[in-house]
Amino acid sequence: MLTTIATILLILWLLGYFGFHVLGGFIHILLVLAIIMFLVRIIQGRNPVV
Repeated sequence: MLTTIATILLILWLLGYFGFHVLGGFIHILLVLAIIMFLVRIIQGRNPVV
Protein backbone atom coordinates (compact mmCIF):
# COMPACT_ATOMS: atom_id res chain seq x y z
CA MET A 1 0.00 0.00 0.00
CA LEU A 2 2.64 2.50 1.04
CA THR A 3 4.89 1.45 -1.80
CA THR A 4 2.12 2.03 -4.32
CA ILE A 5 1.46 5.50 -2.93
CA ALA A 6 5.18 6.28 -2.87
CA THR A 7 5.53 5.15 -6.49
CA ILE A 8 2.58 7.27 -7.59
CA LEU A 9 4.00 10.29 -5.76
CA LEU A 10 7.40 9.75 -7.37
CA ILE A 11 5.86 9.55 -10.84
CA LEU A 12 3.85 12.71 -10.18
CA TRP A 13 7.02 14.43 -9.00
CA LEU A 14 8.88 13.42 -12.16
CA LEU A 15 6.01 14.64 -14.33
CA GLY A 16 5.94 17.92 -12.49
CA TYR A 17 9.69 18.34 -12.53
CA PHE A 18 10.05 17.79 -16.26
CA GLY A 19 6.69 18.98 -17.53
CA PHE A 20 4.94 21.43 -15.26
CA HIS A 21 6.97 24.09 -13.47
CA VAL A 22 3.86 25.89 -12.22
CA LEU A 23 3.25 23.49 -9.33
CA GLY A 24 6.92 22.87 -8.56
CA GLY A 25 6.60 23.45 -4.82
CA PHE A 26 3.65 21.06 -4.51
CA ILE A 27 5.44 18.38 -6.50
CA HIS A 28 8.49 18.61 -4.25
CA ILE A 29 6.25 18.15 -1.22
CA LEU A 30 4.94 14.97 -2.87
CA LEU A 31 8.52 13.78 -3.33
CA VAL A 32 9.30 14.36 0.34
CA LEU A 33 6.17 12.39 1.31
CA ALA A 34 7.23 9.51 -0.97
CA ILE A 35 10.69 9.41 0.64
CA ILE A 36 9.18 9.48 4.14
CA MET A 37 6.87 6.56 3.30
CA PHE A 38 9.82 4.64 1.85
CA LEU A 39 11.81 5.20 5.06
CA VAL A 40 8.84 4.18 7.23
CA ARG A 41 8.70 0.84 5.42
CA ILE A 42 12.41 0.29 5.99
CA ILE A 43 12.10 1.16 9.69
CA GLN A 44 9.12 -1.19 10.07
CA GLY A 45 11.27 -3.99 8.68
CA ARG A 46 9.22 -4.55 5.54
CA ASN A 47 10.63 -4.92 2.06
CA PRO A 48 10.65 -1.33 0.69
CA VAL A 49 10.56 -2.46 -2.95
CA VAL A 50 7.48 -4.72 -2.90
